[in-house]
Formats: sequence, structure tokens, C-alpha cells
Amino acid sequence: MRVQNAAMFLTVPTLLTWARIVAIPLLVGVFYLPMGGAMRNLIATALFVVFALTDWLDGYLARRLNQTSSFGAFLDPVADKFLVCAALLVLVHLDRVDVFVALIIIGREIAISALREWMAHLGASRSVAVHMLGKLKTTAPRIAIPFLLFDGELFGVIDTHVWGSVLIWIAAVLTIWSMIYYLQRALPEIRARAR
Repeated sequence: MRVQNAAMFLTVPTLLTWARIVAIPLLVGVFYLPMGGAMRNLIATALFVVFALTDWLDGYLARRLNQTSSFGAFLDPVADKFLVCAALLVLVHLDRVDVFVALIIIGREIAISALREWMAHLGASRSVAVHMLGKLKTTAPRIAIPFLLFDGELFGVIDTHVWGSVLIWIAAVLTIWSMIYYLQRALPEIRARAR
């Protein structure tokens, strides 16, 4: 039984998930390297994109290799949130993202994670199950962040700072919208338990 439990920590999908957590100090550390700003931006963007793609890949491999586990289901969203929040804090530090936007996105993650834990404790986790709106909210910052990390002209045409700034505000709006949606879904259960 112990061997089986240890094995779930070392499956290919779980290792990819762990890689997203390991990526965080790499992403931050890039901006302390003694090299030009454009090169740092390019490396940070490439790191974020590669590790963000592992979120899709680990889920695909878990299903394909029949290596799904409750631990993997727990770790996957945690790793994703850590990576996004770390990137947002780097961008706030670099003055590329408004601190208000970062607070909205990070605050929502904390609030909804706490809500999901509470609903699970009440036996009502289905009321806050992942919805399409939540998936859109997850995708929006993953598109905006690489634009903001790159912070330059792409193909000599696209101003990634402008596009990234617009997209991160869209992500903030989707974040608020999805939070309201999940709170509304949980409210009947909360009211029922309060009686």
C-alpha cells in the first residue's frame, strides 16, 4: 500500500505538475540575471508559456495513461494558482500590472479556494464545481501574462504591453464575474445550513 501511495507522487502527470511549482523560483530568478532586459523578458516569457502548457499536458497524460489520483487532482490547481500568482507579483514589481488587478485575481483565488473547502466540508462541493466561466477566468491571465512578461514589440507589429494590459483587465473582470457566480451557487447551501 505504501509503495502504491509513493508511486502516485512520481507519475509522469504529477511530475509535470510539480514542475510548475519548481518553475516559480526560475521565473523570478530570471529578472536577477546579469543580462539585457529584452533577453530576461524573452526567457521569462518562454518559461511561463512552457510551464503553463504543462497544465494541459499533465491532465491529458493522466487520463491517457490512466494515472489520475486524488493527490493529482488536488495538486494541479494549486500549482497553476502558484505559477499565475508568482508571475503577477513579478509583474507588479516590474510595474507592468496594476496592484489592484493583482489583488483582484489573487484575492479571488484565495476566496474561492476557501469556499470550495467549506462546501466540501458541508458535503456540497457540487454546488461550486468547476464551470465554463471558471475555465475562461483561468485561461485569460495565462494569455495576458506572457504578453506582459515579453513587454515589447512582437513581429515588429504587436505591442505586447498594450495587449497584455487590456487582457489582464479582461481577466480581472472575468475573475470578479466567476467569483460572483460561485458565491451565488453556494448561497442556497449556506442559507440552508444557517437555519
